[in-house]
Amino acid sequence: MTSRKPIKKAVFPVAGLGTRFLPATKAIPKEMLPIIDRPLIQYAVDEAREAGIEQMIFVTGRGKSAIVEHFDIAFELEATMRERGKDLSILDSSRATPGDIITVRQQVPMGLGHAIWCARAIVGDDPFAIFLPDELMIGAPGCMKQMVEAYNEVGGNLISVLEVPMEEVSSYGVIDPGEANGALTEVKGLVEKPPRDKAPSNKIISGRYILQPEVMRTLEGQEKGAGGEIQLTDAMAKMIGQQPFHAVTFAGRRFDCGSKIGFVEATLALALEREDMGEEVRSMAKRLLD
Repeated sequence: MTSRKPIKKAVFPVAGLGTRFLPATKAIPKEMLPIIDRPLIQYAVDEAREAGIEQMIFVTGRGKSAIVEHFDIAFELEATMRERGKDLSILDSSRATPGDIITVRQQVPMGLGHAIWCARAIVGDDPFAIFLPDELMIGAPGCMKQMVEAYNEVGGNLISVLEVPMEEVSSYGVIDPGEANGALTEVKGLVEKPPRDKAPSNKIISGRYILQPEVMRTLEGQEKGAGGEIQLTDAMAKMIGQQPFHAVTFAGRRFDCGSKIGFVEATLALALEREDMGEEVRSMAKRLLD
């Protein structure tokens, strides 16, 4: 068994404008919108930490400083809470170890591939994870932990997939599958938004990846693809056949919090499961439905 470099770095592309949530996102990054009482970015960072990732690399744009502030120590807030005898442990997961949060700027919005490429100097020659915080992945263990366990077995590149009904495939990127072994499926190709009758599978690509550093060289010389942007899917497709490439079918649930409906669904679903409010939310929902 070859010793694989462990996954210790994660890239979070958070430079998007969040136009679908205007006016809420005019002054607040969409990644800071809360699902109940934790901002979206916090769910992604917690999932990364659970998977053993230590360095969080945020690819930001203008007006995104609140994300970095969120993971800082809020001295006045903590002092006031301490004086009032409030429980400070509620802030634990929003504190970063000094030096663990690194930000790089994506000056021009040129697509997901370009955002990832902006982190190349920090990623260096290490394999790394990618989290799209809009996609809220809820499972135990978390999605990235499941992927890291798979990576420790097979190495190479991995993407997280979910199975959807065939009639929904044309809204997503799907994999062209090779051999399957439990939750692991070999990836022979990636197809972006195929018509239903041309789709090679119903396994859709969801927003978690583990990639080898070579993807940065591929992105470097890559032409613009769909929408005039540098597409990550195009760069990943070029690595198929050069390095091991697998999909991990995530045992858990995905909420598309980039859409308003998905955001509301996630809020409701997670609220119903919470011990401190589940019962009240259930009776409130019944009352509203009547």
